[in-house]
Amino acid sequence: MRKLANSELERKNIDEFKKAEKTPIIIILDDIRSLHNIGSVFRTSDAFLIEKIYLCGITATPPNKEIHKTALGATETVVWEYAKDVLAVIEQLKADNVAVFAVEQVEHSIMLNDFQVVAHQKYALVFGNEVKGVAQEAIHLCDGVIEIPQLGTKHSLNISVSAGIVVWDLFQKIAAL
Repeated sequence: MRKLANSELERKNIDEFKKAEKTPIIIILDDIRSLHNIGSVFRTSDAFLIEKIYLCGITATPPNKEIHKTALGATETVVWEYAKDVLAVIEQLKADNVAVFAVEQVEHSIMLNDFQVVAHQKYALVFGNEVKGVAQEAIHLCDGVIEIPQLGTKHSLNISVSAGIVVWDLFQKIAAL
């Protein structure tokens, strides 16, 4: 086996990315403190052709040197928008018939491995603050909550890791429809 050079990977350029059909997933980042987490979510979103990212509350926005360091240019490809109030974003998306799910640990959550996607449905995923998680008010507005099964001693995963796991899982389920 030989490691491929970047030039052999046949990736899209920025114009091709912008014109490409997007995966029907929207990511909502609410009160994310770490600029590296924000950049990492941008990079994951680029990899899976995510439709849009909403940056809410205290979540920093591009252009930002520290976000760019992790995003590696994905802030130029993935559509994003800043909105101060995550609740207003959730309400608007639901009014637009987007199914909104928080990614959190709550009573009656749906384990990620049990979550079933519906054909022709657009999804929004809410990821919350690194310490406090998704705000309870936001959880109440969501259509449901997806939980990542965890078997170890820690109570949570890093937000960028959580986003990568959930996006990959939904991406492959949507692709299989």
